[in-house]
Amino acid sequence: MERNYNRRELLLDTASLASLSLLPGASIAAALTKTPRQTAGPFYPTRIPLDSDNNLVDVDGRESPAEGQVTHIFGRLLDTLGRPVRNAQIEIWQCDAYGFYHHPRDRGGVADPNFQGFGRTLVDSSGGYRFRTIRPVAYPGRTPHIHVRVVGLGFESFTTQMYVAGEPENDSDFILNSVHDRRARASIIVPLEGAPEIEPDALAGNFDIVLGLSPSI
Repeated sequence: MERNYNRRELLLDTASLASLSLLPGASIAAALTKTPRQTAGPFYPTRIPLDSDNNLVDVDGRESPAEGQVTHIFGRLLDTLGRPVRNAQIEIWQCDAYGFYHHPRDRGGVADPNFQGFGRTLVDSSGGYRFRTIRPVAYPGRTPHIHVRVVGLGFESFTTQMYVAGEPENDSDFILNSVHDRRARASIIVPLEGAPEIEPDALAGNFDIVLGLSPSI
């Protein structure tokens, strides 16, 4: 019999997700490569949604989940020596499955009301974090991506973007290709693999964020 998954069960603890770092394509060699800073773009929320947790697929008060393929993003926040950065919060935001942001300056479309669009979570004692979202999609002028922002004690806020390995638009995306160092560029391109061990038909990817400092946090 197929199992029914509830919202809380799908917000997995980081210890469980850590084992998934062995997914094909998860990079150990790139772990200490400084994650390149990228633009926040024009669509950071003007107002943080009331429901802004790390599950962007289910919105409090809505009966239906978001359109799109459920995708689990997890990883660790590290310094350049490979040590966990603690006392930090990670935010993500992205367009919905139709290419629209929850933002008044987007190009006139109506964003999926069942997609949270923005989420945030605190890192744990090992620097670990996780999000349940949807696979990012392309929209005019941009390859699929997720915006990521890190805020915390003892360092300046940091913004980057996560991209999907194998997307044809990656080769022409002007923001991705503004990162000229090949190792740095590769560090923000993440393979997404099938993850039925988390939930049926879901994807998962590991995205470690390496700050260009060595904080004693």
